[in-house]
Amino acid sequence: MRITRLLLLTLLILAIPAAAFAQLVVSVAIAPPALPVYVQPMAPDAGYLWTPGYWGYAGEGYFWVPGTWIQPPTVGLLWTPGYWGWGGSAFAWNGGYWGQQVGFYGGVNYGYGYGGVGYQGGRWQNGQFYYNRAANNVNVTNVHNVYNTTLINNTAVNHVSYNGGAGGVTARPTAAEETASREQHTPATSLQTQHERTASTNHALLASVNHGKPAIAATAKPGEFSGQGVVAAKQAGATYKAPANNAAETKAAAAKATEDKTAENNKAAETKATENKAAENNKAAETKATENKAAENNAAASRATENKAAENKATENKAAENNAAASRATENKAAENKAAENHAAATKATENKAAENKAAAARTNESKPAAPKPARAPAESAKEPTAHAQPAARPATAAHAQPAPRPAPATHAQPAPRPATAAKAQPASRPAPAAHAQPAPRPAPAAHAEPAPHPAAAVHAQPEKAAHTSGG
Repeated sequence: MRITRLLLLTLLILAIPAAAFAQLVVSVAIAPPALPVYVQPMAPDAGYLWTPGYWGYAGEGYFWVPGTWIQPPTVGLLWTPGYWGWGGSAFAWNGGYWGQQVGFYGGVNYGYGYGGVGYQGGRWQNGQFYYNRAANNVNVTNVHNVYNTTLINNTAVNHVSYNGGAGGVTARPTAAEETASREQHTPATSLQTQHERTASTNHALLASVNHGKPAIAATAKPGEFSGQGVVAAKQAGATYKAPANNAAETKAAAAKATEDKTAENNKAAETKATENKAAENNKAAETKATENKAAENNAAASRATENKAAENKATENKAAENNAAASRATENKAAENKAAENHAAATKATENKAAENKAAAARTNESKPAAPKPARAPAESAKEPTAHAQPAARPATAAHAQPAPRPAPATHAQPAPRPATAAKAQPASRPAPAAHAQPAPRPAPAAHAEPAPHPAAAVHAQPEKAAHTSGG
């Protein structure tokens, strides 16, 4: 059971981000000494920012980490110092960080621009850092980006090095500082970390040795604990009080602090695990929702594509049907026009043929000799109308009988069955025409004899009667 708990605790600790350990890496039952009084060394060059000194803690107790000038990791960043804060049963160290704004550092007055709230030692402008000469020791011969603004301390000038607890600073973070604390931060640089580690190994920097007045209070550059740039403390910030000599009490306090720290870490780990689980669930829910939304969008897109394809197909089919109908209509119209043309041509041909036949018949009739009309009995002449008797009285009839020498037209005009052809062939031997010529004294018929130029009428009027007369 204990192994299971240890494994669970290990997993929870692994889930805690490294930044959380940087903020709460040490817990101590006794308060740190006061901040020593020292003079800031001169800035080595333009571009360096001041990071104030503080009390660190290791196995032998508190040790002093000298203040130093250091170059920021990125242009535009400012340093927020770390501080000790009372947690109800022990003091915990809150590590410093780089950020766009200076956040809460416990209200501790570190000096040189860090008066407890914000930073008045300088500002970034157009990618260059400008130093406030009222807060910083700079050589204006080398550093030209300077200005001079009087410092305003928001807290009483003291050298208390911690927040909360007995005798500690009572400051609380402002709204701007809380906002800055939630912004993206950059941890201490490797030079800063190495600077602190070197100080922890220097025996002379232990509070139990220097009694709050270290010989190396500040340096011009990180890690340089000897040479011209090293500044010693002028005095301790307050009377040094050694920790209790009672080992049992110290051990109990340390144990209590460790338990409290473990409880805090466990609580933080559980909280973090809960947050991670919630974040995972939210992420999974968001991912599922995104996938569902994507599926819905794909389905909608597919339906839209299918509908569009169906519409296009219907349009194509409609267009094909319209084209087919138009083609059929065109073909039918062409067929009708062709039929009409053929019919008109046939009609025209028929008419032309009839006209030719009529013209041929007319020419044939014109070429055919006029048949002599048989003499009618007087009684019949009296009965017949004068108009029908006129051909007999035409003296021109005898004249038209002259073409007798043209046998071909007579043969073509009169078929063989007709006996009249024979009579026409020998008009000279027929005495009857002479006998019928006697009515010539009738003047009236003579007047009607003028139509003689129309031989066709005379021919068509007599064929049947001639046959009849011949039969009688």
